[in-house]
Parts: sequence; structure tokens; C-alpha cells
Amino acid sequence: MSKVVLISGASSGIGEATARVLAAAGHQVFLGARREDRLAALADEIGGAYAPLDVTSRESFRSFVDAAVERYGRVDVLVNNAGVMPLSLMSSLKLDEWDRMVDVNIKGVLNGIGAVLPRFTDGGHVVNVASIAAHMVMPTAAVYCATKYAVWALSEGLRQESENLRVTVISPGVTESELADTITEEFSASMMEDFRKVAIPASAIGDAIAYAISQPESVDVNEIVVRPVAQR
Repeated sequence: MSKVVLISGASSGIGEATARVLAAAGHQVFLGARREDRLAALADEIGGAYAPLDVTSRESFRSFVDAAVERYGRVDVLVNNAGVMPLSLMSSLKLDEWDRMVDVNIKGVLNGIGAVLPRFTDGGHVVNVASIAAHMVMPTAAVYCATKYAVWALSEGLRQESENLRVTVISPGVTESELADTITEEFSASMMEDFRKVAIPASAIGDAIAYAISQPESVDVNEIVVRPVAQR
């Protein structure tokens, strides 16, 4: 069954790959991100549609969802994918980067949920992209891990509050993306360079999301952890 799927952070990485996978499977994809030129090129290539989206803004997310409903008449799935990962030692006191992670990784997810819930007329499905960082903590990643733990907790709470809303958490391991490009601390960037040598393609995460949303309406895939075989 073809579904109308909204994807945040769709201009690159996991968001872009997921859009490609879902469009190929016959779903109607509606893409959101700040880089409109990339969205336009991707939408044209895969036959989707797009609207500009700043996930840190409630108004922007509401406008994004409204635009999708205006185009397709409904919303079936929201993939909350947008995220940032400027890792650093806490002693480096990169306070602005801490704030940015909270704004995008936590508030951005909340803004998406708040915008889409009123649009779900019969069921609906929220897919939140967390990370294996929702299950472990490592040096330089304390704040990032905290934001992803929060995504996991929000998802589980949302799932328990409804009898007909499906909620899925996708927790990727090391995956090809632009996330590491936001790291400004040399020590953390060096650690991440070694960590990412075993990265899997972003399409692997898109495949996991496609699996979750393809299940019967009575089945809720609560969480999928996807990581490289070689990752420890």
C-alpha cells in the first residue's frame, strides 16, 4: 500500500537515502530540509515533492506538514530524521554546540510530533531516527548521547499513549552521512575518523525504515538497531 511519507533532513545522508528507498517502493515522499536546492534536485529525480523546513521552528514544521496535506490530502508517516553531531569533550565548554544539539535533536523531534499528530486521522506512524548513542555513552559524545536517549524515551512514551498510533525508533550504528562534518574539535574529529572506517551505506537505514512502515497496521516495529558487522 502506497503511503504519504514526510522526511526531515532529506537533503543528504540517511534522509536522502530513505527518500530514494521509499520512492522506489512506490510511496509518495515529501522532503524537508533547509537546503532547498538539494531538495529540488532530489524531488525531481525520484518523483517526490518538497518544502523548506527548519526543524527547530514550530511554525516551519507546521507549514511543512500543511504543505504535504495540501499536496497529497493526508499524512501517513513522519520520519523525524534531521540531526546534528558536533562532538566535543565537555571540558571544552562548547555551549553553543550543546544548545544546537538540543534544539535540533530533541526539540526538532518534538516539533515534528506536535505538527503531525493533529493530521493523523486514522492511526499514523512516527519514525524517529535515534542512534546507537541512545544505548551507549562514549567520551566526547555525552551531550549527543543524551539527546538520543531523549529521542528513545519520547518515542516510548508516545507509543504507550495511543492504541492506534505506530511509533518506531531506528538506531543506526556507524553510517555514511554528513553528521561528522559538524565536529569542530580536532580531538573529537580524529576519534570519529577512526570510528567511521567501518561505516555502512545510508541506504541500509532506509531499508530498515521501509520494513517498519510496510508492516500490517496491527504490527508496530518498536525499534530497529542497524550497525556494521565489524562495529563493537
